[in-house]
Amino acid sequence: MPQTDSATTAAPATPRRPPRPWTVVLTACAGQFLVVLDVSVVNVALPSMRADLGLSAAGLQWVISAYAIAFAGFMLLGGRAADLYGRKAMFLLGLGLFTAASVAGGLAQEGWQLVAGRAVQGLGAAVLSPATLTLVTGAVAAGAARTRAIATWTAVGAAGGAAGGFVGGLLVDLFSWRWVLLINVPIGVLVLAGAVLWLRESRTGTGRRLDLPGAVLVTAGLATLAYGIVQTEEAGWTDPATLLTLLGGLGLLAVFVTVEARTVAPLMPLKLFRTRAVSAANVGILLCGSSSFGMWFFMTSYAQSVLGYSPLQAGLALVPSSLSVILGSKSAPRLMPSVGARNLAVIGALIGALGFAWQSTMTADGSFLTTILGPGILMMGGIGLATTPLATLATSSAAPGDAGLVSGLVNTSRTMGGALGLATLSAIAAAATPTVVTFGDPDPSLLVPGYATAFRTSAAILVGAAALMSLWLPRTTERRG
Repeated sequence: MPQTDSATTAAPATPRRPPRPWTVVLTACAGQFLVVLDVSVVNVALPSMRADLGLSAAGLQWVISAYAIAFAGFMLLGGRAADLYGRKAMFLLGLGLFTAASVAGGLAQEGWQLVAGRAVQGLGAAVLSPATLTLVTGAVAAGAARTRAIATWTAVGAAGGAAGGFVGGLLVDLFSWRWVLLINVPIGVLVLAGAVLWLRESRTGTGRRLDLPGAVLVTAGLATLAYGIVQTEEAGWTDPATLLTLLGGLGLLAVFVTVEARTVAPLMPLKLFRTRAVSAANVGILLCGSSSFGMWFFMTSYAQSVLGYSPLQAGLALVPSSLSVILGSKSAPRLMPSVGARNLAVIGALIGALGFAWQSTMTADGSFLTTILGPGILMMGGIGLATTPLATLATSSAAPGDAGLVSGLVNTSRTMGGALGLATLSAIAAAATPTVVTFGDPDPSLLVPGYATAFRTSAAILVGAAALMSLWLPRTTERRG
């Protein structure tokens, strides 16, 4: 009888079979692809958006910056929420919000409605994206397999940014600019269905609470700082209003750091930065992101406004760059054991810098081979080689309870680097442009000096990043328990 009782009670207690790692990685990467795609997919649609909604030059930039700033500003909060309330729950919530905001943006009738829709999209992405990396690292055991999984996540994310030009160009040519946003709806629904079926809930931070004041301060500080940089295009760096805005942004970030040092459950525990791998890797990711995001913006504008490409032609012209960043990201795990994570990150940054320097020699009548193909492959191949070892160093150094937070920090560094980098490079390009030029002006070749200066600046940033990483990144990974 005891044996019979044991048998009858054991059957209902049989645990559910855990999902296969590849299904979790596939679902998480699909979500990451979608949110990163939307960073760049609107670039080739900007002229159509401007013509349809009457956007100003500054308004066009805010179509991109509103998304990137909300994405980066709330990502730390999204990462902590994933630890506290569950990775699957935050994945579903973020993707649902992102999909709904895509509908609102795609149906916008005024410029402000489009910018607002993009900002809400960014908020949804900030909730979703940190959960994707945490789901990937949690589904695969530590070691070579996890490194390959992180490389896949990195490659898919990079491909999302890279593929934006092609996807956007195709949709604008075949339909209208609205479909660069509306296309997210059927894809988002499919990914949501996959997440419900294949993901299992996990959380590590029970008993803690969210730091909403910290989230408000860091988002307001970053947004104010970015807005101040954008304003320099019209008012200049020395204008009192510009200086006050920039100082206000820096002041809010300083208050954020002070609050985090005194809060019992901070959004960003400052102790994380005591780990060299976390702090150095995130600085490296921020600097790489500041260059790569600007690359897609300026290259799509150069192809259309200067070389006269159609939206689809501009997107197709950047496909080799898209493949290059995927190849670089997927090659990194094979090279890391022999070259070392730190050395590979430095080499990748220098290769990228060489590509940006080559791109800065662009002319108004440049050929596809020498002004798009060659430089693009070097730029994005180098970024792909650098980003995978940096993400691996940062996430493998985190304690289990901080996994979501560190994942959010990695995404924040890349995206905020992109937002601030785009704002800064746009201001630099505007200052180096002989006269004010907009889409449709009779002599768009006047844009070239400004674009070339932006690419030279990016090359210098990556050289500085390589030097910084060679001195700061550890040879081996530090792990905090």
